[in-house]
Amino acid sequence: MIITVAGAKKEVADGLTVAQLVIDEKVETPEYVTVTINDDFVEHGQFEETVLKDGDNVEFLYFMGGGQ
Repeated sequence: MIITVAGAKKEVADGLTVAQLVIDEKVETPEYVTVTINDDFVEHGQFEETVLKDGDNVEFLYFMGGGQ
């Protein structure tokens, strides 16, 4: 199936979970990443059971603190 990851189309195996995609994409500091699928946020506790579907658009987001 074809999904879009961070703006790039990729062919991935059917049944791919968000947790496996995070591993496959070698996401740095996965404990701090926020994932959206089609602009909907996925809770960290749902990564293992959230299965991606053909045509999904996945983004990895990092929220940074700082400033003064």
